[in-house]
Formats: sequence, C-alpha cells, structure tokens
Amino acid sequence: MNPIRMLELCRRGQWDVDRDIDWSGTPRSMSPADERAIVQYFVDMAGIERVAAALFEEQGRRVTDKTMQAIFATFVDDERRHAIVAERLAAYYDVRKLERYTTSPSLVTFSHHFVRALRYASPETANVYVTAGELLLDVALLRSIDDFVADPMSHRAMELVNRDESRHIAVDYYMTELYASADYQAWLAAQPAPSLAQRVRGAWAFANLLYAVGPFAADVFVRPMRLVDPSGRRIHEALKRFQMLGEKPDVAARPFMRFANGFRATASHPVVGPVFVAAMSSFSGTSLVGLLGEHLSEDERREARRMTIDELAEDALRAKALA
Repeated sequence: MNPIRMLELCRRGQWDVDRDIDWSGTPRSMSPADERAIVQYFVDMAGIERVAAALFEEQGRRVTDKTMQAIFATFVDDERRHAIVAERLAAYYDVRKLERYTTSPSLVTFSHHFVRALRYASPETANVYVTAGELLLDVALLRSIDDFVADPMSHRAMELVNRDESRHIAVDYYMTELYASADYQAWLAAQPAPSLAQRVRGAWAFANLLYAVGPFAADVFVRPMRLVDPSGRRIHEALKRFQMLGEKPDVAARPFMRFANGFRATASHPVVGPVFVAAMSSFSGTSLVGLLGEHLSEDERREARRMTIDELAEDALRAKALA
C-alpha cells in the first residue's frame, strides 16, 4: 500500500449523507418481528461505528507520520458519517413504531471498557482490535443485514459504507505489517518500560474488556448473524481472514496475536477445548464456540504463511463478495 496514494483515495472517497443518498423512498414490507430486529440492528450499528471512530482517533494520535495521521482523520469522519447513516436507516425502517429503540446495554458497557482499555493498549494491539472488528463488521455483519433487508435504500447506503470500509481494511493490514516489522520492534525496544502501576491498570482494563466482550458479541454479532446469515458462512469467512493474518510469522510473534492464537489453539484442543470454551462462555455470559474455534484448514494455514500482507488484504476484500 502506498500511503500517499491511499490518502488521495480517502479524500476523493468522501460523500454526503443527504446529497448522495435519496431518503425519499418507501421501505419494503416486513413482518413486525423482522422490523423490530432490523431497526435494533441499525441502532446498534450506529453505536459500533462511534466506537470505531474513537479507535481511529486514538490510532491517529499515536502515529508520527503526517500522511498516516491524515488518513486516520478521514477514517474518523467516515465512521461518524456511518453512525449517522445507521441512525437514519433505523428511523427509515421504523415504520410501525412498535417500540422505543435504544442502544443495547451490552454495547454501552463494552464501549465504556473498550475506550478505557485503549488508554493502556499499545498501538499494535489497538490495530489488532480494529482489524478484527472491521473484518467482522464489513465481511460479515453489514453485508448480511443488507441482504436480509433486501431494499434499495439499504443497498445504496451499504454500498457507500462498504466502499469506505474497504479502504479501512487495506490500511489495517498495512499497519499490521508495519507494527510487526524489525524497524518498529527496534524502536519499541528503545522506549521506556511502563511502570508497575500502568501495567496493573492496563491488565485490569483488559480483564474488564474480556468480561464485557461476550455479551456484546452475542447481542451485536452472534444473534443478529443467526437471523441474517443462518448458515454462518459470512462470519466464518471474516474470522478465517483474521486467523490467516495471524499465521504470518512476524505477526504471530507479537504479544496480542500470540494471546489470540493461544486462545484459539486451546479452544480447538480435542480434550482441553470443550472445558475451556465452557469456562469462557460462563465467564462472559454467552456461547463463544463459533468465535473461539479454528476456521482454517492446514492447507489454508500454509497458504496464509506464503502470502504477502497485500495479498492477504486483497483476499479479505474479495471475501466481501462471497454469497
């Protein structure tokens, strides 16, 4: 990825919620149950997009390269615009006014702990968070909701949102490679070590985030995907791409990815795995079997190690077109 070229794309790719989307249409007819579900999904999507904006804002503060700072600033604008679109879509499909919709409490709790954890997370850990989130949101959730709604209004809005998200994923992969590089690791090794108090506060913030992520994932990803993608194919494809990224040796050697890969290996173990998953599900308050398990074959693991970061990013973007 060429950062200067990407910045040009980011600036040219900006769009306006009112100018570029015609909100004057009529929603297709839905059952009351489907209407409730879709409106709630878009309400929660607005909350997710605002969390993403906060994350990109934090990333922009932590990079020193002016071009990357400018790129992340456009991403913050993108995510805030996506939040407005999601709110407008929720209002558009709220035809019957069946209830008063609010952001899911688990998303509110997760957002609080996530923002706190960001204060102590390293830049590379923050990038892992955003990469996983963008893959789940873009490859799986948004496209599945759009297919389920099957309405021209949603199609047009999601087309524009997905165009932005494609740029985000390309940069996520670029930053992953940068943070795993020998040059960055040499720079990191020369930095002062965090104090004991900082490490304790960081560990506590991360523990709270782990506790909050289960209910959040259930309400905002797992249950919605059961309705809009009952086969589970898209969430499998999203998790598969994240696990492929974690197969790159330099990336796999980083602390957070070691943690994530160790989590997955333990969950997939034929003897220890069921006990571990049950314990984690009890701790987090939801079933995490599908999220914790292995999504790669041995051939795919070998292929992922062979591919370049750019090829992995292109593969992730192609996954968005999968049925």
